[in-house]
Amino acid sequence: QLQASGGGLVQTGGSLRLSCVASGNILKTNSAGWYRQAPGKQRELVAAINSDGYTNYADSVKGRFTISINNAKNTVSLQMNNLKPEDTARYYCNTNGVRTTLVMFDSWGQGTQLTVSS
Repeated sequence: QLQASGGGLVQTGGSLRLSCVASGNILKTNSAGWYRQAPGKQRELVAAINSDGYTNYADSVKGRFTISINNAKNTVSLQMNNLKPEDTARYYCNTNGVRTTLVMFDSWGQGTQLTVSS
């Protein structure tokens, strides 16, 4: 299970940090990502990171967002700077990997709302 937090209301140009904590006994996280979905739009990938630390970002957030992962704390975070009204959406985290029981997992958080006011 994933528990996301950190959403809220922020003004244009502001910053916010989203965090997602995974519960359970995790042996290895293969990759993690943040997605977002605005009303009337499809869910889109915002940022992703793999176990080697390689990252991938949507063009719309490059240079403004940074994804990071703390394997010791089973946490994936998204630092968002210079926020724009078009960043307004519900943000979802996703992680996949292997538990200590050697069972694969692919988990989604419940989502956290970000609203950027102009």
